[in-house]
Amino acid sequence: MTMEARTGHRTHTVVDSPVGPLTLVALDGVLAGLYMERQRHRPSEETFGEPDDTPFAEVGDQLADYFAGRRTTFDLPMRLVGTPFQQRVWAGLREIPHGETISYGQLAERIGQPAAVRAVGLANGKNPIGIIVPCHRVVGSSGSLVGYGGGLDRKRHLLAFERRVSGSTLF
Repeated sequence: MTMEARTGHRTHTVVDSPVGPLTLVALDGVLAGLYMERQRHRPSEETFGEPDDTPFAEVGDQLADYFAGRRTTFDLPMRLVGTPFQQRVWAGLREIPHGETISYGQLAERIGQPAAVRAVGLANGKNPIGIIVPCHRVVGSSGSLVGYGGGLDRKRHLLAFERRVSGSTLF
């Protein structure tokens, strides 16, 4: 990770959602973070930059459409700052269809690293743009709801919501 990637101009805003307030963080005007209250691996608030709603209009609109059941994919520029391995995991997350789940092992296979299940789990947990990069769609090998930085109640809520919207019976 380059120094510039960590130190660009950051701004943030907070939006309401059915899973509680979401803090949106932009790095040089591009979405770089979406954090829930009491989220594991949430950066300290001092790193969020100054309050500014300006870069977040489209993000807010797309999140509102998602939570209203009118959107199943996001089309937003994002700046995910992480290691090359984390970047591959996060790219794999964006390929999981709305209303579906996969296991950590299946995600490891999809990114071409079938033996890296635990590393995939760690990268998944450090996903800086929850919901939009759908780490909540990854479950345990038995289909159980394990590990979610936003808390299992939120994971359960998001999966049940997506199931209702998509009409899926997969989880």
